[in-house]
Amino acid sequence: MDLLNPVTAVPLIGPKNEKLLEKLSIKTVGDLINHYPFRYDDYSIVRKISALRVDEIATVIAIVEDIKLIFTKSGKRMVKATVTDETGSLAVTWFNQPYLIRTIKKGDKLSLSGKLGFFDRHRAFISPEYELVRSENTIHTGRLVPIYPETNGVSSKWLRSRINALLKILPEIEDYLPREIKRENNFCELDYAISAIHFPKNDREVMVAKKRLSFDELFLMQLKAFLRKAEWENKKESVAINVSIHRDKIDSFIKGLPFKLTNAQKRCVNEILDDLETNKPMNRLLEGDVGSGKTVVAAIAIYVSHLSKAKSLYMAPTEILANQQYLSLKKYLEPYGIKVTLITGSKKDKEEGDVTVGTHALLFKRENFDNLGLIVIDEQHRFGVGQRAELTQKTTAENAPNILTMTATPIPRSLTLTICGDLSLSIIDEMPKGRKPVKTWFVPKEKKKSSYEWIRKRIREGEQAFIICPFIEESEIETLKSVKAVKVEFEKLSKEIFPDLTLGLLHGKMKSKEKDVVITDFKNKKYHILVSTPVVEVGIDISNATIMVIEGAERFGLASLHQLRGRVGRGEKQSYCLLFTDIYQGIIAERMRAMEKYQEGIKLAEIDMQIRGPGDIYGEEQHGFMKLKIASLYNTEMVKLTRENAEEYFAKLDDYPLLKSKITEQSKNVKPN
Repeated sequence: MDLLNPVTAVPLIGPKNEKLLEKLSIKTVGDLINHYPFRYDDYSIVRKISALRVDEIATVIAIVEDIKLIFTKSGKRMVKATVTDETGSLAVTWFNQPYLIRTIKKGDKLSLSGKLGFFDRHRAFISPEYELVRSENTIHTGRLVPIYPETNGVSSKWLRSRINALLKILPEIEDYLPREIKRENNFCELDYAISAIHFPKNDREVMVAKKRLSFDELFLMQLKAFLRKAEWENKKESVAINVSIHRDKIDSFIKGLPFKLTNAQKRCVNEILDDLETNKPMNRLLEGDVGSGKTVVAAIAIYVSHLSKAKSLYMAPTEILANQQYLSLKKYLEPYGIKVTLITGSKKDKEEGDVTVGTHALLFKRENFDNLGLIVIDEQHRFGVGQRAELTQKTTAENAPNILTMTATPIPRSLTLTICGDLSLSIIDEMPKGRKPVKTWFVPKEKKKSSYEWIRKRIREGEQAFIICPFIEESEIETLKSVKAVKVEFEKLSKEIFPDLTLGLLHGKMKSKEKDVVITDFKNKKYHILVSTPVVEVGIDISNATIMVIEGAERFGLASLHQLRGRVGRGEKQSYCLLFTDIYQGIIAERMRAMEKYQEGIKLAEIDMQIRGPGDIYGEEQHGFMKLKIASLYNTEMVKLTRENAEEYFAKLDDYPLLKSKITEQSKNVKPN
């Protein structure tokens, strides 16, 4: 069996399972074997029945003396069993699992893992994990039991069974990591790491496996970035952009702007112009806080491209942001005779302009663009590599377009180099002069009422406010449960707290046109307060909104808190950010203090990295810019180690054919950027 075989090559995985596994990005045997647990349930304490302790999580191995299905008075179904070993007997109860009566028979030897409690005044296991004992090695009980990312129809128990069966028949996995790296860092063999991460005997095996697999994940990611960069630099020439002969016009354009560029903006503009001047396609990341002036830097690059008769695409992740950037670019460029058009899911200008602004609807536009010289991708982490690659094909020109990607997600420089090793980096680390810092305060529960009165007073003076409700579930996508919660909060705010004011509601499940209407109405001061889920995080610029209230602030990371705060402070008035939380201790208190003290996104990202630390052996939730299977970008030592090794071994990749094969196989069909 080969790791590149389809996942249906694994015993007992059929077409129906194949479709379900696709939701977890599992398509091949290799994908399944690299679907790692994110934590472990510790069922490793094995006791005799008489030695079990109340409230202790433990495992017993016993014989089924009796098992029956019982219907309660309320109509619920309950399976009750009695199990025994040489020291005594134990009651076991499972609720709403009637199928167990067919699975478990009298006389079966069972391994049961759970917490000892009481049922009907008798000591009992209630809904324990179980498995039939057919060999000495159990996989669901009596050990550290792996818990995997799941989807509807694919449970951890099902995944454990399939992965266990696969490990038994899979030939030894070729270890692509150079011997020198393994020896210098005391890394285990790949075969051992794969086996130990799925079915470890103890915590130490988890640590050893995780150390090796975390290194591999970051090391391969950085080698692939170097490979993409090398391929990009060896590509055909870029569309010709002549900067030097248009220098006077460029200077005149910059002088004609309604404000003076900051030194950081000037530096970034010069770095971009230097790229455009070469015959190699630009591939640059522009990083800067919300409100730092990235759009005007992009506008200058678009203007310079236009002077050389090259067209530009400006790609935004949402219709809200596309509409906003369309208006901004029109303001900067149309006085110079440059036609700006808009394409989103709901609006399509019929004629092609010199600059086309749009959402991913651009990707599905049939015809290509004539002489496309520049592609600007805003909030680049919201686009997949495949989507970004498809954009680069949108030209009829023989030469490659220049690419400028932008992000307001604050990422420390060390992480940016890891994540975007194939990109050149420009950072706008300075805010426009005269912009007042947003005063930020932590608001405890007892001060909430007086805060609402203060908000009402500011609104009576003509200002507006956002109130943000967090996602209710641990998810980056907006669930129906979260929408329901924001609607409940909206009703409470409208009827109980601000009955004298007009409130609007915004959430991610609304249609694009509905969102646009709400935002336009808020901009036109129809609403005093806009209640929203974090969908407001990207793309809303309303200068009269001076107050940002974040409910449940403890549920947000520093990057999200900072970006939400960036939605206010856009005008001349003093703006405020109120962090509402009932919890003010530990990591949460550190975050709140950092928000009160610092305004710079990159500084906050660095603090966030220090607060989080490298994570523990049972893994940590990845936040922000990208998701990894097992490594943590906050483990700065590992990031540094993999970076140094990637730089060294990329230069001599031809000497390591297995490693080269691994990264080229994974990089197939992936274009630069």
